[in-house]
Amino acid sequence: MQLTLASLAKPVLHGYFRSSCSWRVRIAFALKGIEYDQVPVNLIQDGGQQLKEQYKALNPMQQVPAVEIDGIALSQSLAVIQYIDETRPGPRLLPADPKARAQVRVISDLIASGIQPLQNLYVLQKIGAEKVQWAQHFINRGFQGLEQILKQTSGKYCVGDEISMADICLAPQVYNAERFKVDMEPFPTIKRLNETLLEIEAFKASHPSRQPDTPADLRA
Repeated sequence: MQLTLASLAKPVLHGYFRSSCSWRVRIAFALKGIEYDQVPVNLIQDGGQQLKEQYKALNPMQQVPAVEIDGIALSQSLAVIQYIDETRPGPRLLPADPKARAQVRVISDLIASGIQPLQNLYVLQKIGAEKVQWAQHFINRGFQGLEQILKQTSGKYCVGDEISMADICLAPQVYNAERFKVDMEPFPTIKRLNETLLEIEAFKASHPSRQPDTPADLRA
């Protein structure tokens, strides 16, 4: 990649401490050893700071995260992760082997497209009083399929014995499941993998309980 002033500047992550999509990006930056700045976007305060016109210019979908990097703005977490994997040194976040890489993408997309969007803030606000039951239902449904896949693909981590984008997606989704009091006992593989991941410094440092915008009562 040709060096420019934009590429030499630190990336800027616009996110929210408890957003699983923002956490994915924080994990990826940490695993790669990339220094970055954070600009908190409070999804609750002022009716939702992500709905402001200034933020809409960064992310037209008015969601978090948005990442300013190398003179461009990226607004989907998996696109950000794959971009930094392709442009920055450090451990690979997608395997070199095509079959393993496909498995990583299957798991990542299952979580990022098939589970998480059904219990994000905007959807839950529309559901109203039944939001907890709604979230539990769709997390359980997704985890039933995910558990079967991970039984086939996992070693120490989601796909074999190397951390990948799949692991980056898994830990935040389990955090969401625990927030909504989903029983994890039926999902022993997911539970085991998550426990392993939460012992890794990149996952600890990027955890929602340790961010600049984490409320005092939720800090670790």
